[in-house]
Amino acid sequence: MDNPLQLSFVNFKKDSYIIVEGKQNADRFFIIRSGKVRISKETEVVDEDTGNILGPGEFFGVIATMSNHSHIETAQAIEDVTLISVYRDQFGLLIEKNTPIAMKIIMVFSRKMRYLDEALMRLTLKKTGDNDPSHLFKVGEFYARQSQYNLAYFSYYQYLKYCPTGPDVATARDRMIKIQPYAKAVYLDGSNEEFNRFYPKDTMIFPEGMPGTELYIIQKGQVKITKIVGDSEILLAVLKPGDIFGEMSILENKPRSASAVAFEDAYLLAVNKANFERMVKTQPQIVTRLTTLLSERLWFIYKQLANTLISDPLGRVYDTFQMTLEKNRVTLKPGTSYIFDFGPKELYGMIGIPPTEGTMVIQKLLENNKIRLVDNKFNVLDLAEIEKQCEYYRKMQKIERARRDSQVLR
Repeated sequence: MDNPLQLSFVNFKKDSYIIVEGKQNADRFFIIRSGKVRISKETEVVDEDTGNILGPGEFFGVIATMSNHSHIETAQAIEDVTLISVYRDQFGLLIEKNTPIAMKIIMVFSRKMRYLDEALMRLTLKKTGDNDPSHLFKVGEFYARQSQYNLAYFSYYQYLKYCPTGPDVATARDRMIKIQPYAKAVYLDGSNEEFNRFYPKDTMIFPEGMPGTELYIIQKGQVKITKIVGDSEILLAVLKPGDIFGEMSILENKPRSASAVAFEDAYLLAVNKANFERMVKTQPQIVTRLTTLLSERLWFIYKQLANTLISDPLGRVYDTFQMTLEKNRVTLKPGTSYIFDFGPKELYGMIGIPPTEGTMVIQKLLENNKIRLVDNKFNVLDLAEIEKQCEYYRKMQKIERARRDSQVLR
């Protein structure tokens, strides 16, 4: 017998704290039935795109609950409120009974993700997004210089498709003729019949700047999500079976904000907008998975934004280690060692410092005898050291902030 959906109403008096930033084990989120709630963070890096005051029909606590991480915000009642409490294990049933709520959460998360991603890029990479399809030519040029002809050919092809009168059309055609013998691009125009796709290793699924009409579910293999910044390719994520990507374009009808490349042979399920809307109604587990993944990404990007406020680059390195461990659900147990799946080059992009400055930071980091670089990956010999260093730099940051505030008041 199926478990019935059991939602409860909870009341909070004016000025009561409902959730507190940093608290672990979030197991439920809230939908406001009446009253207003203020959302705040200890360190506000950017203004929330939807504002900090929430009213009836809006929700909070979903990111921590669905990602199963610590709370990233504090919620306080600014008047008497009545809330609908939804436990994590009830989310699938909620979708079955009330699809519009699930779609509202996904749409809000998708817009928030794009907004915060742009903010993070401005802060760490000192760059704004290039979402115009004309950017496809630049993507093709970058990969051509790297002799990655599968990716270059695909990008040039999309540029010609979406910018047929663009200023670089002749150059793009010339480049394609030259590299065609070496390129093995697949699904250049997608497919209306083949929803099960095979992408060989190092082939392009979509480049940044390309209009999107599908999202993808990884059945087998891995996919890397990257972004070109200047003369560098920044690795944003490596996705694995069960992960969903590309959803923002079909939900918002905007060009791709990053590129997706088969990191190894990848088998994907392609889902267009019409099929996605049907899946929302008939396969709530897909929507639950998408909400969980979006929550994971949002939780991590909030942590990355907070990381930008740490003034000491070495402090940002230790904080990056700690949030990566929490993201991967690794307990900071004393005496336990851990090998991160990234090295200095990737770290520079993660914390937004140039290689020239980064080299000095890494040299200082490796003066700590509990941290080593093995096969170009960071190896921490005792995870308790990460927590110890993070506490030190947080303390230093608070002292510096208090000193600045006192100077302002003078």
